[in-house]
Amino acid sequence: MRSEFRPAPWLTNPHAQTIFPTLPWAWRRPLALRREIVELPDGDATTVDWAEDSTSEHGESPLLVILHGLEGSSDSTYARTLMHAALDRGWEACVLHFRDCGDYRNRLPRRYHAGETNDVRFFLDELSARSDRPIVIAGYSLGGNVLLKYLGEVGNDSPVCGAAAVCVPLDLQACSTALNNGFSRLYQKHLIGNMKKAAARKFGPDTDAFDWDLAMAAVTFDEFDDAVTAPLHGFIGKDDYYGQCSSMHFLDRIEIPTLILNAADDPFMSQDMLPQETSLAESVTLEVSDAGGHVGFVEGGSPWRPRYYLPRRLLQYLGAYTG
Repeated sequence: MRSEFRPAPWLTNPHAQTIFPTLPWAWRRPLALRREIVELPDGDATTVDWAEDSTSEHGESPLLVILHGLEGSSDSTYARTLMHAALDRGWEACVLHFRDCGDYRNRLPRRYHAGETNDVRFFLDELSARSDRPIVIAGYSLGGNVLLKYLGEVGNDSPVCGAAAVCVPLDLQACSTALNNGFSRLYQKHLIGNMKKAAARKFGPDTDAFDWDLAMAAVTFDEFDDAVTAPLHGFIGKDDYYGQCSSMHFLDRIEIPTLILNAADDPFMSQDMLPQETSLAESVTLEVSDAGGHVGFVEGGSPWRPRYYLPRRLLQYLGAYTG
């Protein structure tokens, strides 16, 4: 189905839509966070940041779990805007960090990747054990890929009653290729730079976990994932990693109501990557907008007080499944 999203008149370019939310003034509303350390079954640990709102009571209210994108965190504008929207609705909200993301360093000699669903499964099961409140979940970009893969793996055996995934790299190889073309190479350079810094922060030139020289010489996602992501997480090269972890292979197995929202002009991917609706499970709704860039979707307001489409649309969809 086509999305009703229309870009703000002052932000119609897909690259402008993509870059604007990363600017310091893109979201100024303060948000208090409470951190929880999540002890994982394999002895590692990560964190979850809970949005705090002293004016609300959340004992039985719906709970929204947010999964961030590549090298993202609870500081990402898309996470902040969605948490605020959830609080305004009377919900509770949190961001589950992937391992070694944000400002918390995990213990084991590994990080995270686009197909790591065990931590999400563990955390959701823990939340379900704490209370019987409705749980909904939203994932952005890489976090959306993790979410869709998880949903395909578990079928209806999940505490989640509704899900939404935004700007998902459904085909990891296709997205890696798209980022190696034209202006998108600037995004690739920026992201690869951040990933190298993260690898250097956790490991050193003498590491046995991966080939340090190949990692530091990588200039494309293919090269970095082949040199670092794959060996660090037990894959036989980037082809094995991309093949096993691309969420496109799991879309026909999803049984929980799920919205996939992608933009046709997303510079991180190509239109031919989008699946045919006939290849989706009945519980999956694919919504495609003509514009929006990559996790942009600025629909109005002004450059100083922007209005974002995603919080409104995601909570509208997820709210239908919270009882």
